Amino acid sequence: MTQSRKAHIISHTHWDREWYLPYEKHHVRLIQLMDQLLETMEKDSEYRYFFLDGQTIILEDYLQVRPEKKEQLEKLIHDGRIQIGPWYILQDAFLTSSEANVRNMQIGHQDTEAYGTISKIGYFPDTFGLVGQTPQLMKQSGIDNAFFGRGVKPTGFNNTVSDGDFESSFSELVWEGPDGSKVLGILFANWYSNGNEVPVDEEEAKAYWERKLADAEKYASTGQLLYMNGCDHQPIQCDLPEAIQTAKKLHPDTEFVHSTFADYLVDLKNNMSQDLSSVQGELRSQRTDGWGTLVNTASARVYLKQMNQTGQSILEKVAEPLASFASLVGQEYPHHLFTYAWKTLMQNHPHDSICGCSVDEVHREMVTRFDKSRHVAESIVDDSKKAIAEAVDTTSFAKWGESAVPFVVFNTTGWKRSGTVTVELDAERLYFRDGYSLEETSRRMKEVDLSGRAVVDSEGNSVAFTMEDLGLQFGYDLPDDKFRQPYMCRRVKLTLEAKDLSALGIKTYAFVKGDVKPAVPASLLTGDRVLENGILKVELTSDGSFTLTDKRSGQVFRDLGVYENTGDIGNEYMFKQPEGEETLTTKGLDAKIRIVEDTPYRATLEVTHEWEIPVSADEKLDEEQIELIYYPQRKAQRSSETVMLSIRTLISLNREGKGIELEATFNNQAKDHRLRALFPTDMETSVHHADSMFEIVSRNNVPAKEWENPSNTAHQQAFVDVSGEGAGLTVANLGLNEYEVLRDGRNTIAVTMLRAVGELGDWGYFPTPEAQCLGVHTVRMEIIPHNGDGIASGAYAEAYQFQIPWTACQTGVHEGKVSPNGAAFEWENEELAFSSLKISRKSGDLMLRWFNMGAAPAELTLQSKLTGAQAYKTTILEETGALQPFNDRGEFSLPVKPYEILTIGVKA
Repeated sequence: MTQSRKAHIISHTHWDREWYLPYEKHHVRLIQLMDQLLETMEKDSEYRYFFLDGQTIILEDYLQVRPEKKEQLEKLIHDGRIQIGPWYILQDAFLTSSEANVRNMQIGHQDTEAYGTISKIGYFPDTFGLVGQTPQLMKQSGIDNAFFGRGVKPTGFNNTVSDGDFESSFSELVWEGPDGSKVLGILFANWYSNGNEVPVDEEEAKAYWERKLADAEKYASTGQLLYMNGCDHQPIQCDLPEAIQTAKKLHPDTEFVHSTFADYLVDLKNNMSQDLSSVQGELRSQRTDGWGTLVNTASARVYLKQMNQTGQSILEKVAEPLASFASLVGQEYPHHLFTYAWKTLMQNHPHDSICGCSVDEVHREMVTRFDKSRHVAESIVDDSKKAIAEAVDTTSFAKWGESAVPFVVFNTTGWKRSGTVTVELDAERLYFRDGYSLEETSRRMKEVDLSGRAVVDSEGNSVAFTMEDLGLQFGYDLPDDKFRQPYMCRRVKLTLEAKDLSALGIKTYAFVKGDVKPAVPASLLTGDRVLENGILKVELTSDGSFTLTDKRSGQVFRDLGVYENTGDIGNEYMFKQPEGEETLTTKGLDAKIRIVEDTPYRATLEVTHEWEIPVSADEKLDEEQIELIYYPQRKAQRSSETVMLSIRTLISLNREGKGIELEATFNNQAKDHRLRALFPTDMETSVHHADSMFEIVSRNNVPAKEWENPSNTAHQQAFVDVSGEGAGLTVANLGLNEYEVLRDGRNTIAVTMLRAVGELGDWGYFPTPEAQCLGVHTVRMEIIPHNGDGIASGAYAEAYQFQIPWTACQTGVHEGKVSPNGAAFEWENEELAFSSLKISRKSGDLMLRWFNMGAAPAELTLQSKLTGAQAYKTTILEETGALQPFNDRGEFSLPVKPYEILTIGVKA
């Protein structure tokens, strides 16, 4: 190199909170490391800097055990010697939601406020691939860089150099997102441990630095060379100052400094003269042989992904919007509870956690965290929906008398919604405080007459419904100003079709006594095996697969819903089918089919398969695991012994449904295998689309020429879509994050329902018997045909709504300032996907976020019914912007760039 050389040595430790050891065992080691770091920095001023892995949770974990060290830690951070942030945790990119990533950045910044400084470094050292919108998220966070270790050549397995066909000419590159946002990308071409354990001894240091300098210069575009002094759970190198002095003595032509990322970036930018390569979009190691991508962590321990989807959805799509609206009627927005719930959920989001690639003890603890976070979210939902419901004007139901039981249905999605809603109501109650004996209370509730009841909306229209009498039930209130108030009640479960609820809107109904008979439409069953509404027709065959006809276009999709089973002799990280194994399917396997639901709003067919599959892999797999045979080279096969796999599938069609809903329940008693659902599209196309973070990403059906792995699975969040000329098929899911578009001549969408393996994998042998996922599992999907344009047809909106549960709340007959029907905001734009509504902790303003799904510019016109509201455009960090009033029509408009993530603040 002609430039002067400067070696930036950055001390760090990459801290996986839990992985091959349970959390608390890693935690103990963290305490020891931090104690040593603080002691070293106090004693040795030449040990200048330490980067705390980009995640503020390390501070929480340390101070939980060492609170007496807080002042010392604060001073070192304030003095710039320990750099913290910007994240709360280092999350997996593909398995955590868009809003979870935003909350991660927001809470990381929030945590650093107490310390007065934040490291503006886009840090992704070991993330298992990176989503395409990362540059835009970084730029909106005031970060102009991204440091990462995976996803781009020249890295291959374990980040060793693969060949000369690089995606980037250097370890420095320009990374561009789909919206045009650009950041300076820094690839850890020699991994984030390339400056680990620097020798002090001159002879050892001579060999070390000759090798390390050459390795870094092989990829660097300038003489500014980056050396990462640390690795996974690496204790600090206390004698690093002495080692640096040795290096200076051996290489006087090179400047060796104990550095920071900020200083490195300044020097790098000041010395760049080469044209850097530009890399666009997501980084998924698609230019490799396909064996080391770690993509199948998307299907390891599927139950974790399902719990995560439930937890994310209830927080961001239910609790936050309901709490936001509750704040408009006087309820305090519980920022503290949201922070706690999000932090508890995000503690499950590091890659070794949510990816399901740790030892069993880790994932047991995750289940508890999921429950804890969800319970907090549910408490917020209960308080918020009650506050809103009590503010709704329900006086229109007074004419039905004292027996009227109003209830409010909430649509917390960003689109108009119709669908089947179930709500439990107390038809009548008797409180113990009123002096009734237990015997009398129970008797009177049992005697409640539930005949002659109806459901009406606020305009008096009768609504078709079904009722299940839940009988005598115990309940209680927990008032803010009294002791708990127990009662006995007669409880019913009502199911009805809610129609045309506005985005972020409500509709109010009541369960009443009255002779009101709704018009009963024709059955959705047009045969023992046929479901049909106004736009879709489903016909089942004897093996349980079905044909789906889109009556709008005449397009027919055949052989949908076949199940596939293969062996899996891989591990939690990667799938490997035994060589030469014949794939099993339910095609041609007779199924039991019966009608289980025929109501005015929905019809359901039950399909039961009794399927013999191999019980496990053969004994050779045990030998290969213990001998640490690299999984692509394993020769194990499946056992000749079989076990029964019974799959019960419910196939449902709603009257207003735009798709077919599938719910499959099975009791897995087999090991070392994978179960998938197959949906042939028969579309002629070379690409498909999948939901990712703030993006509908386009991916090739056929992998790059370097790809050798027979499998080409990929990540999804809400859905995957294959579209052709005039028709397409979208398959939505709930927490099923792995799919593959098969190269079978039919462009079949294969969605992984279960993957059962028995070892962690990676750098040693760690048995994980619980990753075999024995027991009962339930998965849900929706199959949505459309006209070939998933955005314009509304198919993608339908898939997003499938993620979000309906919410309902019983209330009383009372006056209120909230209309029984409608919404506080309205907007119309099919290109914009609504993402969140919350209250800013900083300003107290409402924050609404969308993203442009398409490649064309769009326009947002937001209408507000809030008196005197003003609005402004902001970023994901929710800084207050220049206020603009809504116009005299109550509108606020602004353009939206292609693929832009747009956040609007509203001051009410």
